[in-house]
Amino acid sequence: MTTETAPASRITLPGGEMLAWSDLPQDRLANGGPVAALAARLVPPGTRVLVAGPHNPALLDQLSHAEVTCLLRSHPDAVALAHRAARVVVGGPAGLPADETYDVVIAAAGLDPVESVEGTRLGWDGVLARLATAVRPGGALLLHLDNPLGLHRLVDSTPWYARRDDSAWEIGGVLDRAHPANRDQLRERLAVVGLRPAACWAAYPEVGAPTALLDADHLDRDAGSGLFDAVLHGACAGGFTGAEVLQDPARLAVDALHAGRAADLAPGWLTLAYRPADAATPTVDRDLPVALVQTGRPGLGVLEVLHGPSGWRWGLIPATDATTPTAAPFASRTAAYRDADALSGPVPAGRLLRTLLLDAALRRDLVTVRALLRGYAGWLTDQADPDGRIAGAAALAGTDNVVVDGDRYAVLDPSWRAAAALPADVVLARGLWRFAAGLLTGGYAHPWPSTLDVAGLTVVLGGLAGHDLDRPTVSAAVEAEAAIAAALHGLDVAGRVDLATDLHAVAPTDPPAGQHSYQQLREAWLRQREELTRLTALTAWTEELLTSRERALRRAEATIGLLSGSLSYRVGRLAITPARLAKRGARAAKRRATAALSPKQEEQQ
Repeated sequence: MTTETAPASRITLPGGEMLAWSDLPQDRLANGGPVAALAARLVPPGTRVLVAGPHNPALLDQLSHAEVTCLLRSHPDAVALAHRAARVVVGGPAGLPADETYDVVIAAAGLDPVESVEGTRLGWDGVLARLATAVRPGGALLLHLDNPLGLHRLVDSTPWYARRDDSAWEIGGVLDRAHPANRDQLRERLAVVGLRPAACWAAYPEVGAPTALLDADHLDRDAGSGLFDAVLHGACAGGFTGAEVLQDPARLAVDALHAGRAADLAPGWLTLAYRPADAATPTVDRDLPVALVQTGRPGLGVLEVLHGPSGWRWGLIPATDATTPTAAPFASRTAAYRDADALSGPVPAGRLLRTLLLDAALRRDLVTVRALLRGYAGWLTDQADPDGRIAGAAALAGTDNVVVDGDRYAVLDPSWRAAAALPADVVLARGLWRFAAGLLTGGYAHPWPSTLDVAGLTVVLGGLAGHDLDRPTVSAAVEAEAAIAAALHGLDVAGRVDLATDLHAVAPTDPPAGQHSYQQLREAWLRQREELTRLTALTAWTEELLTSRERALRRAEATIGLLSGSLSYRVGRLAITPARLAKRGARAAKRRATAALSPKQEEQQ
């Protein structure tokens, strides 16, 4: 075994290293995202940790309180990460000393990129067996597994089996018996190497850099959870922005949740397993999070959902990256801000209001729509001050951030707050406008006329909620939405103005913003074709009406011309002409008499 000298004195080269290859992920979440937050929770201070495979360098920063050994196959990656670890072994699992064990082994990038193609190939099971032997009794293994039937493959416009890029060392499907294809098969393979699964999290929306880790068992049981609904929709809507997909991944993920199959449809799973120990050896900490979510700008950190005495409760892992950009100069003038201290209470139970409204609209159940909207509007009214203005988290409570539990309405994520109080009508109109825009651009069937635009449907929904909204109020709500979205995404003034212009121009024939779904683009094309057909029919009807009126006018002109040349018309004109002349003469005599009498009246006065 040879060891390099400075500046890479921590790098060990047992052989089999790949000298001209890099595995480090290109898309990296700040602070490592939920995966790094989970790893930091599992690693107590002073423990020995083996990080096997390529990971976000920020994950190593989160483990600075432990003694970290990295196992890589790429020499350039080893040089890049050497200053973040106590030791780096390059060349694959065969280079690990046989007598070394670790408290925690992390393979959050899977097992395929652990072994080198330049050395002895062990296969997936062989790599798992080697890493399992490196786990001390009572220690833990955190392992990622790709799902060959995951959401990312179902919506991808390019089939997975057509990959020809350089990184496609292993292209596995359900027919590849060398890899486990589901959670049950993974548990069986872990049992073979002497490890016992403790927990499993579904990773959304993509394999490489998930922004949400959700407990798989809870996903199976809590199909109606408003929290899971909002997290899945937000993660999948944001994770595929700008991508060309076959169908809306957010809609598919939410449907899978309510069908009890969100865990089975996850792009990947992150499994925690431990090696059983005797009674004298401590085992893995069982206080594990229900959910870990990266939302908003990275400066806030990772949101946690933990078990509490009375149910789920919010938690927060603050950001520790010193390179996180500071607030922009215009931050003090933003319409909304994130209050991390608000993420400390219980997570409200119930179903997401947006989902309930969509379900009722699809079934043309106007009674339920009216009841939900009246309850929502009444709850907002209760949050208003005597001047009719709403402040705090309630001012930003749209249908996608409100849960309904019976007759009770509550804000799901209270950390986003309005910088200044907003009129209650504007708050209601903003929530209804967001729902109306999603309903129309998403191509959902609904019971209202297809000729309504987004603002018009917002006014109709306001009427169902018992409020008389007008278009100026809706316009003010769109301006508020642009200002709030600018605060969420950190846009400057010019960006906020452009966003407001785009929001005002949203039309029912537009596809949804974000990813480019072929299914939704086709629905948008069909709506545009229907609109063009309607406009063409309206134009044809207008032209026919104008033509008929023009013909009637020509007939009237012909009749007038015919009558003007008749004998009766001429006799009538001869009879009327003297009367006209007499009337004109009488008017002239009256004016002359009035002019003559005026000077005399002035002299008498």
